[in-house]
Amino acid sequence: MYKHILIPYDGFELSAKAVQHGMALAKAAQAKVTGMTVTRPFQIISEDPEMLTDTPEQYAVHAAALATKRLEQIKDLGAAVGKECDVLHIEHDQPYQAILDVANRRGCDLIVMASHGRRGVSAILLASETIKVLTYSTIPVLVYR
Repeated sequence: MYKHILIPYDGFELSAKAVQHGMALAKAAQAKVTGMTVTRPFQIISEDPEMLTDTPEQYAVHAAALATKRLEQIKDLGAAVGKECDVLHIEHDQPYQAILDVANRRGCDLIVMASHGRRGVSAILLASETIKVLTYSTIPVLVYR
């Protein structure tokens, strides 16, 4: 079946459920797991409220702390179903591209991710990263809803 599953995590509740599902699937398939989170580099013009209130230095500290927290959450969600995993944090302007790059570099044969993260106006203004992964991925993508 699957030998190496990539599970991106953005900190939202639905994404946490996707991580749990992906971990359980990996355990059943005896597959290796890579969990990841992506943060965007600081930009002067941004839709992200944190970038509008932070200096570049403050944003870097905040983003690193948030990424560390998310990586720990991935490990904890895996441990809850008895599955260990590798984790990594990537900084990239396009989260979907970072996901695809990691999947290809690490030889993943499945990506498991939530159907969406943002809600409301943010979801309308920003095309869903999941849809972009589905559009451009050359490997199977399991979308958790």
